Amino acid sequence: MKAPLRTLAELVRAPAALSVPGDVIAGAAAAGTLGRRTAGLAGASVCLYWAGMAANDWADRDLDAVERPERPIPSGRIPAPAALGVAAGLTAAGLTLAARAGGARALAVAVPLAAAVWAYDLRAKNTAAGPVGMALCRGLDVLLGASAGDPVRAMPAALVVAAHTYTVTELSRREVSGIAGPALPTATLAATAGLAAAVAARGNASAAMLAGEYLTSYGRAQARLLTGAPTAGGTGPLRTPGTVPEAGAGAASPAGPAAVRAAVGAGITALPSLQGALTARAGRTWLGAAVAAVAPLGRLLARKISPT
Repeated sequence: MKAPLRTLAELVRAPAALSVPGDVIAGAAAAGTLGRRTAGLAGASVCLYWAGMAANDWADRDLDAVERPERPIPSGRIPAPAALGVAAGLTAAGLTLAARAGGARALAVAVPLAAAVWAYDLRAKNTAAGPVGMALCRGLDVLLGASAGDPVRAMPAALVVAAHTYTVTELSRREVSGIAGPALPTATLAATAGLAAAVAARGNASAAMLAGEYLTSYGRAQARLLTGAPTAGGTGPLRTPGTVPEAGAGAASPAGPAAVRAAVGAGITALPSLQGALTARAGRTWLGAAVAAVAPLGRLLARKISPT
C-alpha cells in the first residue's frame, strides 16, 4: 500500500525537520569544521529525525487510537508495519549519509544518536526519563556536526540545545491532558530566558539579536500558558471553574491541550533562531542569520502540517 506524500509528511512531521540542520551547523561552527561534509551530516540528521517521528507513531499507535485518532496510523491512512518500515529505512539512510560525509568519526556519533532516538521512542518517552532522553538526542545531533574536529569545543552549544529540548519535551508531555497550574510553564519560561541571556552574553551583537528573537517567539507562547491568552488559532486554554484561584490572586488559569500544543510547536519552530545565535556566536554571523531565517518558514508550514 502506497501512502500519499501528505500522509508520509504527517507521519514524519516533515516541517519540523527545518529545525534539525541548524544543530549540525551550530556544532560545526563551534568546532571550526564547517565545510562540504557539513551538508551531508545535516542530511543524515534530518533522516534520523524523521525516523524518530515515524518510530514514535508506530510505538504509540494504540495510545494514539484513543488520544490522537487523527494521526496517520490510527486513522488508517498508513498501516503500522509500513510506518515501522519507514522508520527503519530512514535510520539506515541517516547512518549511510553520516558514513559517507564524515567516515568513522561521524558514525561514532551517528550510531549512538540513532540508538538514543529509538530508545526514546520505544522505552523512555512515557517515563520520567523522557525529557532527558530527547535532550540527549538533540545534544548528540549538535556533536554530529562537530565530529570532524574536536567535539569538546561544541559541548557548550550542545548543552544549550539540549536544555531547550528538555523544556519543549516537558511541555509536550501535557499535550493531551493540559497543564493545571503555573509551576511548569514558569520553570520552562525561566529556563528559556536564561538560555537566551547566556547565548547573548557570550556572543556578538548578531548573536544577541537572534537570541532575542528566540526568546520572543518561544517565550510568548509559554507566557500564554500563564496568562490564559488565546492561542494564535483562536483557541485559548481550557478554563475549569473552581480549579485555581482567580487571576488577581497571582495564579494562572489552567492551560488546555490546544495552548500546550501551541507552545510546543513554538518551541520547535523557534529552535532555528537559537541555533542561528549559537552559529553567530562562533563567528559565522551571516550563516547564523541564514539558519535563523528558517524559523518563519517553519511557522508557516506548521499551520499546514503539525510539527508535534
